[in-house]
Amino acid sequence: MGGPRWKGKGSKAKAVAEPMSNIVSEFCSSLTQSNAHGLLSGSSVLLAVESQQTKLITRACFGQPVITADTDKQWIQLGLEEAFYLCFNLKCINIVGANNCHRTDIELWQYMVSRKDNFPAFYKAYLHLRIKNWVVRPGSQYGVDFVAYRHHPSLVHSEYAVLVLSEDDANANGRLQVWSDLYCAVRLCGSVAKTLLVLSVNGNCHGATSPSCLDSYSVEERTVTRWILEQNREDQPMMEKGDR
Repeated sequence: MGGPRWKGKGSKAKAVAEPMSNIVSEFCSSLTQSNAHGLLSGSSVLLAVESQQTKLITRACFGQPVITADTDKQWIQLGLEEAFYLCFNLKCINIVGANNCHRTDIELWQYMVSRKDNFPAFYKAYLHLRIKNWVVRPGSQYGVDFVAYRHHPSLVHSEYAVLVLSEDDANANGRLQVWSDLYCAVRLCGSVAKTLLVLSVNGNCHGATSPSCLDSYSVEERTVTRWILEQNREDQPMMEKGDR
């Protein structure tokens, strides 16, 4: 797609001056110091942050703010992958369930699998992108699982529309097994100036009962683009046989 599309003059310089890894580290440090807690709520986690942390979480690009009348605390709604990443990998929040009972890593994992059957594959894909310092956001508005940004969405457009596939999908004749599905996905990505990135999670994700299974999974990256004749031909026409 020709590289990142920055939003406005100076956006690239600002992104270089403030790497996302530094922003996330600052955010996690703040959460750890305040002993932040998340509350399980259906297929999401509600995270209460101090008012001064609101700017930090916006810069780090996690979750969506929930509007309430409480002026002392800001509630942030985290997706399952986001919440588990902050709790299990970055260890900057604790997550509680009913009666404010703390959930262990295994209990939390099993809860999330119960809410989302393909959570192991989705989380492995999410983790794969996050540890490479991509900003990962929901992609339902584009008909994909995630969209990946090089930096904060206020500075740059997303480059990749991400689909997550697993061995379970392949065995069940899931997505992209039919040519028309692939064609539609590529056409849609092209219309919004994104590259389709397919992350194939290798390893049997079905029945994974603890996060230790993540160590046995691998991720294969494939980008799928449309071949456009006009953009791939030589400047000069090919010479016919006998032309000299």
